[in-house]
Amino acid sequence: MNPRIHDLVKRRPELSGCVDDLMRAYEAMCDCYRHGGKLLLCGNGGSAADAEHWAGELLKGFCHKRPLHQMHKDLLPADLAQKLQYALPAIPLTGFISLSSAFLNDVDPILIYAQLVWGLGVPGDVLVGISTSGNAKNVCAAMEAAKARGLFRVGLSGRTGGRLLAHCDVCIRAPSDETYLIQEFHLPICHTLCLMLEDEFFVNSKQPG
Repeated sequence: MNPRIHDLVKRRPELSGCVDDLMRAYEAMCDCYRHGGKLLLCGNGGSAADAEHWAGELLKGFCHKRPLHQMHKDLLPADLAQKLQYALPAIPLTGFISLSSAFLNDVDPILIYAQLVWGLGVPGDVLVGISTSGNAKNVCAAMEAAKARGLFRVGLSGRTGGRLLAHCDVCIRAPSDETYLIQEFHLPICHTLCLMLEDEFFVNSKQPG
């Protein structure tokens, strides 16, 4: 068992049933980053905040510094070279105010995330859709667009997985039916995946891309 997952289960034994799905999600994300891909993330309400949070942990150092190699430092002014860090590309689909408001008004509010997946996703990318009930229509629609676009689809949901379960390549299901408890489980799941990815690409010096 990956030591980060071992630590997660030790801290949150209720998540022991998620281990296999966590590993599948991690392996898909590693493969994505090794081939120059990116993560797209979406959700609603607290899950939208989780999508933003997750991207923030990937786009800069999380628990380890990610200093630039000298060959990249040599391309930059000294102050930038000392402060910029390597990132794992991740785009939360929860922003894009102009596009989202226009698409909401002119086309269909349910399909905003699907439109962004269609416009930004390329084969080999990973879409992470977060829905505590598993029944968020906009997240499920994004998953359908992702399948057609050739993205690997990771869902985070509650005990049953809801409708989302049928639209994912892997669905990590928190062991609860209560929204706030599911959200409390999603945070350590997110952090564990971020730690595993940082270990793989920065602590072990396997620079992505």
